[in-house]
Amino acid sequence: MKKTWKAASLLLVLMLFTAMLAACNNTTGGSGSVSVGIVLPTKDEPRWVQDEQRFKDALKDSDYTTEILFSQGSSAKEKENVETLINKGIEVLIITPQDGDAAASAVEAAKKEGITVISYDRLITNTDAVDYYVTFDSVAVGAAQGQYLIDNVQGSGVPLYLYAGAASDNNAFLFFEGAWKTLQPKIADGTFKIANSSEAEALKDTAELTRDQMSKILGQVTTNWDPNEAKNKAQTHLTAVGADLKGDVAVLAPNDGTARSIADVFASDGEVTSFFVTGQDAEKASIQYIIDGKQSMTVFKDVRTLVTDAMGIAIEILDGKTPETTGSYDNGEVEVKAKQTDVIVVDEDNVKQELIDSEYYEASEFSGL
Repeated sequence: MKKTWKAASLLLVLMLFTAMLAACNNTTGGSGSVSVGIVLPTKDEPRWVQDEQRFKDALKDSDYTTEILFSQGSSAKEKENVETLINKGIEVLIITPQDGDAAASAVEAAKKEGITVISYDRLITNTDAVDYYVTFDSVAVGAAQGQYLIDNVQGSGVPLYLYAGAASDNNAFLFFEGAWKTLQPKIADGTFKIANSSEAEALKDTAELTRDQMSKILGQVTTNWDPNEAKNKAQTHLTAVGADLKGDVAVLAPNDGTARSIADVFASDGEVTSFFVTGQDAEKASIQYIIDGKQSMTVFKDVRTLVTDAMGIAIEILDGKTPETTGSYDNGEVEVKAKQTDVIVVDEDNVKQELIDSEYYEASEFSGL
């Protein structure tokens, strides 16, 4: 009788263990096999935290599982994250590189294991180990920022302050390329006068910049996507110029985090009478700034669409299908097939229509709307 009881107990324990293991394997982020591994750059920017939740939501009704890891600004951590996901048996890797070049070795390790690599929002460069690129049209983002400044300034000789993202991020070059192509004719004809970059001033008559020429300008005006660095740089620039480069000014800020910091600095300078400042990402804090008249515009990139596109490609791959693409990007090694998403300019005139009526945000999240 005791032997029978022991056998039954052992069988019950084994059944419970098997059930627990199955539950773990079917839990997003669990310790079992994972279908889609996702590596995002940092938890310190609202944009990526929002993406995390949207990625989770995109797979919740499917049989596939995902695990999302953050690199926290470190390429070494990013590589470690990819290795962790490889060991969990992923079939698809979606990754936003911290540094486009440095991420190459991480995705090459994934590619060797037969994993499909999707570069998400930022392009991984100088490797053939990237299968797809899901992106907003980054050149169009910069062009929209530049055009907004052109459409809103008055007169000539308007001081133009240029700022850019991190030189380690290929998108920073694409944003700047779009902005420069749009602004350059108005710099050349004297509508704008570059206030904070001798490299840009020396190239004011050059319509198409080479990568090396852009690198020299970015070396002077990079924010590294860091609001504190943007603040310090803006303070340094305003301290260095005279009243002739203040008054009514135009500011090309690369994203919302840096835009708010730069706007605060310009607003605190008594010799700056007015300014137009660009942004991108439609962060909640910047939407409030736009409502309050502290930031002029943001380029709204509907991340819901981008997440849907990335997960759509991933699921098609997992289902054994060939994803549809809309273009390609040269990453320095190969032409990477891309799925592109349109961008929308948002300012005080259309903020409610584009962000509240579309249910991207709720009206209750803002004051004075």
